[in-house]
Amino acid sequence: MTACCLIAAGRFLLPQPGAGEIPGSTERQLSFLRAALDDGADTAAQQQFPEGHLFSNALYGLAWVQAAHAEPGLRSQAVRESRWALARLESEEGRAVFSPQLQPAYGIFWAGWTNWLRGAILSLDSSDSAQIQRFSEHSQEIAEAFAASDTPFLQAYRGQAWPVDSTVAIASLRLHDKLFGARHSAVIERWLDQARSRLDPSTGLLPHQVSAVDGSMSTGSRATSQAVIHRFLPEIDPEFARAQYSLFRNRFLSHPGGFGPAIREYPHGVDGSGDVDSGPLIAGISLSATVVAQGAARVNGDDALARALAAEGELLGLPIDLPSSKRYAFGLVPIGDAFVAWSSTARPIVTEPPSATYELRWWWRLPWLALLTLIALAPWAWRITAVARSAVRADSRAGRTSASSI
Repeated sequence: MTACCLIAAGRFLLPQPGAGEIPGSTERQLSFLRAALDDGADTAAQQQFPEGHLFSNALYGLAWVQAAHAEPGLRSQAVRESRWALARLESEEGRAVFSPQLQPAYGIFWAGWTNWLRGAILSLDSSDSAQIQRFSEHSQEIAEAFAASDTPFLQAYRGQAWPVDSTVAIASLRLHDKLFGARHSAVIERWLDQARSRLDPSTGLLPHQVSAVDGSMSTGSRATSQAVIHRFLPEIDPEFARAQYSLFRNRFLSHPGGFGPAIREYPHGVDGSGDVDSGPLIAGISLSATVVAQGAARVNGDDALARALAAEGELLGLPIDLPSSKRYAFGLVPIGDAFVAWSSTARPIVTEPPSATYELRWWWRLPWLALLTLIALAPWAWRITAVARSAVRADSRAGRTSASSI
């Protein structure tokens, strides 16, 4: 137990990569993910929640693209693997749970993530004219759906809408305009104006779920959607993103019991239960939102929080790091590894990383190290106690001997 604690402390104290850098284990983690996907991890994830298949493949492809932007030597492999992932998104299995009758086809969730991945691939390699054509056509379809809607938050499923899904789709339009010339700026600006008018009044942030009819709030801000929103919002409007991220940090960043940093599922002052997206809540903390928040911190220039969350992941994520692969939680939940890989390699594609300064408790590591120390010493408690008692008895005998001699 002591040896495990020493190893854990060592991993916890290792410097973590900042924005623009990627972990040295990224390729090994992606190798594990590819093997898991080949074994059907995406199909298994689909049984757990409706977006399991899409997220498993989309995040795998995007992690490769982000890694290649940081390490150009990975470019050819990244293009190959991300195109493979895109094909899985567009397969019959990848579209099975989404309705082709929605506008855009298959709903804004599927359309937005698929379009973002396609554009991200083209940001690495724009030599495929067929993919450029499809990107332009799909971007136009998305833009037309927003232009024809009275609400900025389109349906992901029939009668259901989440602002986070539309945020991803609008980011894909901004990416299209960066790569191939401004074409959708009017739609994007209209969306921003409409989104600003529909913020959660209690937090000033985008809501979690809204009415599919008029975009009015159904559920207030929650971290599982906020963490993803703040990964994409800087790509759309850096100034709006900066203000929104500051609010998110103030309302959701937490240090329960002195430990942390971590991300609450509900804002401070609000309690609620977990669900399939947030996972079980521990002292109000969502582990899934905390993982995704690492990527949000990276693209928002919050280097201190990004490094801290990465270090905690190495401490609490039970990583198994082998010469050819790396996995977390013993590799039992590959979709969790996909979120980790996507978050730990996150970087802006449309914009430049912002220069920002955010505060973090300088002593945040101390509670974790104190806990590790207690656990490390626990197996030795009986021996330490025995030695102490022996020392007391020896002192007592020495005292009696001295008294007798006197």
